[in-house]
Parts: sequence; C-alpha cells; structure tokens
Amino acid sequence: MTRSVRFTPLTTVIKPAALVAAALFLASCASKPPKSLVTPLPPVAKQPVADKPQQSQQPVRGIWLATVSRLDWPPVTSVNGSPAATRISQQQKALTDKLDKLQSLGINTVFFQVKPDGTALWPSKILPWSDMLTGKIGEDPGYDPLQFMLDEAHKRGMKVHAWFNPYRVSVNTKPSTVAELNRTLSLHPASVFVLHRDWVRTAGERFVLDPGIPEVRDWITSIVAEVVARYAVDGVQFDDYFYAESPASALNDSQTFKQYGQGFSTKADWRRHNTEQLITQVSRTIKQLKPEVEFGVSPAGVWRNLSHDPAGSDTRGAAAYDEAYADTRRWVQQGLLDYIAPQIYWPFARQAARYDVLANWWANVVKPTKTRLYIGVALYKVGEPAKNEPDWTVNGGVPELKKQLDLNESVPQINGTILFREDYLNQPQTQEAVSYIKARWSTNAPEKTASQ
Repeated sequence: MTRSVRFTPLTTVIKPAALVAAALFLASCASKPPKSLVTPLPPVAKQPVADKPQQSQQPVRGIWLATVSRLDWPPVTSVNGSPAATRISQQQKALTDKLDKLQSLGINTVFFQVKPDGTALWPSKILPWSDMLTGKIGEDPGYDPLQFMLDEAHKRGMKVHAWFNPYRVSVNTKPSTVAELNRTLSLHPASVFVLHRDWVRTAGERFVLDPGIPEVRDWITSIVAEVVARYAVDGVQFDDYFYAESPASALNDSQTFKQYGQGFSTKADWRRHNTEQLITQVSRTIKQLKPEVEFGVSPAGVWRNLSHDPAGSDTRGAAAYDEAYADTRRWVQQGLLDYIAPQIYWPFARQAARYDVLANWWANVVKPTKTRLYIGVALYKVGEPAKNEPDWTVNGGVPELKKQLDLNESVPQINGTILFREDYLNQPQTQEAVSYIKARWSTNAPEKTASQ
C-alpha cells in the first residue's frame, strides 16, 4: 500500500470448477494470451455482491500485516542461510507470537499480504514462490505460509483476508532485480516478467503490469481465483496500487491506449474504466466461487476534492480518482465491493484532509448501499514528530487515537477500524497507544478454540 502522507450480463453461468480450471490453464499455457475467466458485466452492475442478506457481525478490529520487503514478516534474520528447518521454525514462531499478541489486543481480523509483488506466499501454479521467504524467487520454503496463517488465526478466533497487490511485479528496477527475475525462466511457474514481458511497464520506479491490457486483468483474476478456490480465506483485499506512477516515473501506456482506448475521449477515463473492469471481474469471480468470501479495497482516503468535483470531500489531498485512476466511490455505488477501507491517515487538525471530514464523507457514500465501511488508521504515525501533524506526539498519540476510534464507533455506517501496520505495535514510540488499544479492545478479544 502507498501508506504515505502524500496527498453484458453473464451469458452463461460459469461453475466454480471451471473457474479453477481456467486459472490453472493460464499457468500451464502462460506463453499464450490467457482466455477470459468470466464474461464481463455491463457498465452498470445491479448489486452483484449484495444479493445475500446482510449479516450481523462484530465491528472489525483489524491490522495489516505486510510481507513486501519483509516489513512485518517474515523476520529478516530468518533468511540468512540457516538450515531450512531452522528458518521454517523461526518464521512460524514469529507468526504465532504475532497472532498471540494481536489476540491479546482484541484484534479480530488480519489482512495478510499474500501477493506482495509478482510472487506468492502459497504454492501457486501461476506465480513463483516469494523471495521474501527464502531470499530467492521460486525457492520452495518447505511449508505453506498462507495455510499456516489461516490455521493459526482461525484457532484463535480471528479472520484472515488475503491481501493482494494486483499490478506490482517488483519493488525496484535495479539490474540485480532484473537478473533475478530473468533467472526464473527455467522455473515452473516462471515470473510474469519473463513469460509476458510485453505486459510489463516501468512506473513509480518499479516494474508493474499494464492495467489496460485485458489479458493482464484476466491473469490477476486467475490468481485470486486460485486462492479463493483452494483456501478458507474470509476475504480478499486489494490495496491502493492501481495506476501507481510518479511524476518522475510515469507509466507509458500510450500504445495500449491506442490499441484498446477506442470510444474514450480521454486516457484518464479509459484508465478508470480499466480499473473498474478488474474490480468487476474479480468481484464476480469470487462470488461465483464462494459467495461468503468478502471482497474489499483499501484505497487512498480521498476520492476527489470538492474543488474538483461537487461530490468530493472538503479536502486538498491526493485523490484516488485523479492519481490512481480508481473511481472508488463508483465501485461502492455499483455494489462491486462487500467493504471499502479508505486510508484516512491524518489527524483531526490536519485541515487539508481532516480525519472527521473524510470519515463522515465516506459514511455518507456507503449509507444508501450495502457496502460496509472500515477506516484505515495511521498507527505508523503515532509517536512520530511531524511539523504539520503534531497531534501524533501529544501524550503518546493517545488523545488523537481516542478521537478517531470514538468517531468510528459513533457513526452507524462505520463498521470497523484497521491499523496500519503490525510491526508498529512493537515500536517504542507507540507503546502508550498500544496499551490504550488493549484496554479499549481486549475486553471483546476473540477467544481461543478448544483445539488450541
């Protein structure tokens, strides 16, 4: 996730088994353009997600657990040439220790990053193994981290949402990274970087997939289908990286626009259409496989600013609609999401993007829909001095955090809070806030099952 302070109806019913077969087909014939997994929906979808009755549930008290660059897990020290048994033991113990702590704090949902880039934290037939686990792309870690996480979290009464970064192939474009990706050519599966080099672009100083290519969207959908079909995940979440470019490293999709952009007056509208096509396709695929699995997105907190759009929020921040080409408000209105979790990473006093202004704006967006609203809160800022946001250091950040949680619990449309991110629970500057969270949430902590 960015996590920065920058501002035609279905013509046939596709059986779940067919979707899984299609996903595996993509892996086995990766050198050919993959066939579409689902028939695209028309531009206006009639609440495909919300057909089932709304379930009463406890408010989400969640945490993001990032694996990209080993930010939260696995421990960097576990990938140091130790014997495989030692590495596995270290990684599994680190994860169960984290889950024990989360349980003690009253956390009931973990958003676990299973696809940090173009690699996987499960034995995929489409993606190579993540180098986050062993230090080498494609090397079998000797166990299934996703299954291990599901088993251990479910024992503790906690839910797990599989968090995917859809388009990122790598976190940088260094020659050493290129060499490592090229070395996967002999692997089964190899990296998309070598199998479909024509899909790959450079943007934001990373290798990414071009969202305008239909086969790219099919490929991403097949990856989600593989996980949903094979694992007892409680949900699937995409983060805010859609068109993730930067002014110094823009995504060159001019040729793609020329090929696929007919009928769109601007590239921006076409890009937003591409992003919505992915969300629509993934949403429908998940519901065909397992209707009970939730699908959500965690976008940047600002959809659009009021100065650009009368429907926007009274803010002056970087807007998902204009910068990531993600019309997140529309996705809610179309019923494409079970939940949306905007990253509202500013305090009440930050006039450019006030926490209360954005939280209430999103509450009004979801109010006439069946989409649930969880708010992403900036645990990573707590205790950190900042000229524009001094509130995070007042009394250990507890008063600001209290105001945010109070608001979340007082607005009926807000169904939970997600903290970014897990390792900040262990940092010295957050300890007063962590103690506060425990006192506030642990009275309703999930209970261990009898099997534990």
